[in-house]
Parts: sequence; C-alpha cells; structure tokens
Amino acid sequence: MRRRQFLSASLAVPLAYAAESGTATVRGKLTQLEGKAPALETQEHKFIPLGGDLATLGVLQDKRLAGVDLEALGEPSPGGAFQVGPIHTKAMFVHKDGSRLLITYWCDLCSIRTYTPGVCWCCQEETAVDLRKPEAE
Repeated sequence: MRRRQFLSASLAVPLAYAAESGTATVRGKLTQLEGKAPALETQEHKFIPLGGDLATLGVLQDKRLAGVDLEALGEPSPGGAFQVGPIHTKAMFVHKDGSRLLITYWCDLCSIRTYTPGVCWCCQEETAVDLRKPEAE
C-alpha cells in the first residue's frame, strides 16, 4: 500500500506545479520592426512585445517568419510584454491552413532537425523553415 501512496504523491507534484505555473497564450501576426523587439499584432491591432531566451529570440527574429499567424506560450511580463517559454519547451506555433504547426528548421542535405535558425552544424548550409504538426515530434 505504501508504494501506491508514494506513486500517487509523486504524480500529484508535477500536476500541481503545472497548474501553478499558469502558462498563458498569445496569438497574432508576428511583426519585426527594425530596432524594436519582435511583437505580435493582435486582431484588435494591439502590439505585444515578445521576449525569451536567446534561441527563442532567434526564431522570433527570423525574417522568413515575418507576418505569420503566431501562437506563443509563456507568461505576461510587466509593462504589457510577453515572455515566451524557453526553446526546449516548444512554445511557438504557426497557424496555417487551419493547422497548428511547430516551428522547426531542417537541413535537407544532412537530415538534421533543429529548433533555431542558422547554419547546419554538419554541412554549414542554411537550414530551411520546416513547420510540422506537433504530433510528429
């Protein structure tokens, strides 16, 4: 019986933490104005500045994603900004043709997938944006 109680308690802790973390969602058109932080333009034409870790900012500043319908998961910050979750949490999605797609980058030559833009670590060629269904991950 003690094993069952331990398992119940150990499963409840992550669930309680997830409920307390209060992940929020914002969605809108990704805008990238020169000299300003990336932002989402909502349907109400309100601009929400976006922040995040270095890898997340790399994605948000990728010119190939300018103007996409972007959904970001994270937490509101003081002053109306929004802090996108760290890159390892896969917190950014593009909505396209009725599908919610995860932003990834792919090297056709080496068949290597990454989650930030840049050159392939193997062949040094630029990786391509590859939007994928989250279930494929």
